[in-house]
Amino acid sequence: MRAMIMAGGAGTRLALGEKPLVTINGRPMISLVLSAFEKAGYDVVIVASPRTPFTMNWARAHGFECISASGHGYLRDILGAVKTIEETGPFFTCVSDLPCLSEEHITQIRAAYDGSGKEALSTWVPVPSGREGVDVPYAECICGVEACPAGINILRGDLIDRPQEEEQFLIMDRHLAHNINYRADLEKVRRFFSLSQPRNEDGPGTMQG
Repeated sequence: MRAMIMAGGAGTRLALGEKPLVTINGRPMISLVLSAFEKAGYDVVIVASPRTPFTMNWARAHGFECISASGHGYLRDILGAVKTIEETGPFFTCVSDLPCLSEEHITQIRAAYDGSGKEALSTWVPVPSGREGVDVPYAECICGVEACPAGINILRGDLIDRPQEEEQFLIMDRHLAHNINYRADLEKVRRFFSLSQPRNEDGPGTMQG
């Protein structure tokens, strides 16, 4: 199964340049997401756009397959990417600003999809208590828990032109609620990383010096 890392948005709310390249723990955010998928054993393709030319250059310089979508909407970019690479099977989609994503999360999500018998899977996480400064634009009750989308899903390429029967998978890790949309989100995650075990510094995009 392939993983599409979506990196075509302008990131205007964060206002720090191209969001996938904003650093956490000395590494671009996108490299943390890529490392998680690589450790879990997945091939990745980065979906950039004319709004993220430096991200596209970074991806190609680090040996990743990268395609250019329109940048005019997340779903539209997924559709364009599927048609460009002629994807016909199930595949992951994941935002590039999910720095707390781990190999273990990906393995859990894949197992839930394989066991569901559904065409697609969306991943949900509990809404952080008191919101904790996290931007939560949408929430829904999943298995009795107030939850928000985590930004990582599985879809089928051969069914991309129609709605897909979906499993809603709740993963009990509030850290996955931390998409980086505003500077407060970024500072919160930077604090989390500074207090946690240092990440493996051998992943793509590691800064030297």
